[in-house]
Amino acid sequence: MKNRRNFWDRTAKIYDRFMRRDAAAYDRMYALLRPVVRDKTVLELAAGTGLIAKHIANAAEYIEVTDASEQMIRQAERENHAENLHFSVQDMFCLPYADAAFDVVIVSNALHIVPQPERALHEIKRVLKNDGVLAAPTFTHAENSFPGKIKAFVMNLAGFPLHSKWTSEEYLKFLQQNDWTVRKSVVLKASFPLTYTECVKSEV
Repeated sequence: MKNRRNFWDRTAKIYDRFMRRDAAAYDRMYALLRPVVRDKTVLELAAGTGLIAKHIANAAEYIEVTDASEQMIRQAERENHAENLHFSVQDMFCLPYADAAFDVVIVSNALHIVPQPERALHEIKRVLKNDGVLAAPTFTHAENSFPGKIKAFVMNLAGFPLHSKWTSEEYLKFLQQNDWTVRKSVVLKASFPLTYTECVKSEV
């Protein structure tokens, strides 16, 4: 966990520059997210510098923007942001929020880079309202093109953590196996295939 935080602390200042290469895919993702968060209380996990939250803030009632990296959160706070955004350093495996505290939880491009992502899903389920929505867009690296595989290899050498290499189908199955019902999925074209998903809690 410490090594992972150190990697993100080191890259916080260049993170936005790195993400600009996928601006078109992210613009599409913002458009998909805005109706989901409209007038809702939202928790974003692994938010990095808050790019997503800042682009959808005008639709949401309130967004709690969190990341395990202190430097990522500090970078997010230094930049202009809406008044309905609140930033804090949090561990997605052990959140300080009450049960059923949020209408929407967003965890973008994070479940594939953490060990035991099912633990994160369990904690998300706890803080999400019963009728709430989990938005979990994730790079599905098993479908990388050859250039994508080269990029992933270089990123791995640089210390980028990558624990799960799913295809889009495998990722959706993983969510379903952890008691989520996928209500929407779209594969967006980016540096790596980006599987946008919206889920609700499965009925037991």
